[in-house]
Amino acid sequence: MKKVQDYEFWFVTGSQFLYGEETLRSVEKDAKEIIDKLNESKKLPYPVKFKLVATTAENITEVMKEVNYNDKVAGVITWMHTFSPAKNWIRGTELLQKPLLHLATQFLNHIPYDTIDFDYMNLNQSAHGDREYAFINARLRKNNKIISGYWGDEGIQKQIAKWMDVAVAYNESYGIKVVTFADKMRNVAVTDGDKIEAQIKFGWTVDYWGVADLVEEVNAVSDEDIDKKYEEMKNDYNFVEGQNSSEKFEHNTKYQIREYFGLKKFMDDRGYTAFTTNFEDLAGLEQLPGLAAQMLMAEGYGFAGEGDWKTAALDRLLKIMAHNKQTVFMEDYTLDLREGHEAILGSHMLEVDPSIASDTPRVEVHPLDIGGKEDPARFVFTGMEGDAVDVTMADYGDEFKLMSYDVTGNKTEKETPYLPVAKQLWTPKQGWKQGAEGWLTLGGGHHTVLSFAIDAEQLQDLSNMFGLTYVNIK
Repeated sequence: MKKVQDYEFWFVTGSQFLYGEETLRSVEKDAKEIIDKLNESKKLPYPVKFKLVATTAENITEVMKEVNYNDKVAGVITWMHTFSPAKNWIRGTELLQKPLLHLATQFLNHIPYDTIDFDYMNLNQSAHGDREYAFINARLRKNNKIISGYWGDEGIQKQIAKWMDVAVAYNESYGIKVVTFADKMRNVAVTDGDKIEAQIKFGWTVDYWGVADLVEEVNAVSDEDIDKKYEEMKNDYNFVEGQNSSEKFEHNTKYQIREYFGLKKFMDDRGYTAFTTNFEDLAGLEQLPGLAAQMLMAEGYGFAGEGDWKTAALDRLLKIMAHNKQTVFMEDYTLDLREGHEAILGSHMLEVDPSIASDTPRVEVHPLDIGGKEDPARFVFTGMEGDAVDVTMADYGDEFKLMSYDVTGNKTEKETPYLPVAKQLWTPKQGWKQGAEGWLTLGGGHHTVLSFAIDAEQLQDLSNMFGLTYVNIK
């Protein structure tokens, strides 16, 4: 499984010297108690570390510079326990290059009416401090995240956790490397884009390699490794020979395993985390990678077909955000336009990630009426039910734009005996007609990433971090 490094988040508490050292000691004590309880809650995917009570422009600037150069730190969480003069934050906030969460909370979740006095008021000025601090972030156009509520509430902790996942994905984006085997599909527009601008804006490196370079790795895979993997897969999946001879089924399935190992070694040796293939350029390969691509996606590699490097990188990015759960490369395939049944049947010729399978995937071998190669093995399964988001990225020449709509995932009403592919049915929540017209008006592509594990709020947060235009179609 593709892993990300061990990240942590630094917690910086805002205060000042006006009320004396005893108050500052109380501020630090309260901050550390909040952090301990957040970490103990097990609701957060990454640990929070107390850094300091920030009281001067100098120590704020110093800690933000340290954040930038510490690769283990994914972002900063700030809390204004007392009134913190926001001018102190200007230089440090301007320098900060990592995600920032303003947690607008209070140590206690109630007003202690029977005991409240001016000492309490001076210490617990979050309502005051939050507004001073938020103003300067808005003035700086920081596009930071604000979460307001009681830190001990489960809903607030879940919201923090979701933001953490986005922040880690943002950091990891700058390490995404996509290898494109051959160029994009000829004469297709939406899969094209500006690779240099993508590297500037998102950190994505996109490199072309010839299919012949991949063929060398594929041919070098040992039969021993292939045979071992084949036997292992028998325990996890249903092998269905169908109308194939046993010899053909085994050979074609093992060739996909050969491609799996070849692709994996090629990428791992060169630091790639996502890839594309193109059925128009398969010279030297016996089959278009199908099962091979599905196995790699299940391990967390990004993928898109037909040379679509933008979607391959987006697939990898959103898999990081989702901890590689139920987040898959997808394509709009065909439509059900009957009243009361409106839906999109999504699939791709072969390559849909089995992390959304509602049944045990079957390994099958069938002809593919495109590409001119041998019959490829592939996973065949039906997708899942539930709430999801469908996402695509377009390059308009003057800007990248991320767009999505919320969808309801469903299983297909019937099996498709003559379409042996992985498939997922879904309907935009605002209705198929409204969703389709909104998507088409924006020029949204046919390649998408479909996720049952992330949501539109996280996509908005991610877009804010990148300064990227985002449209959630309503």
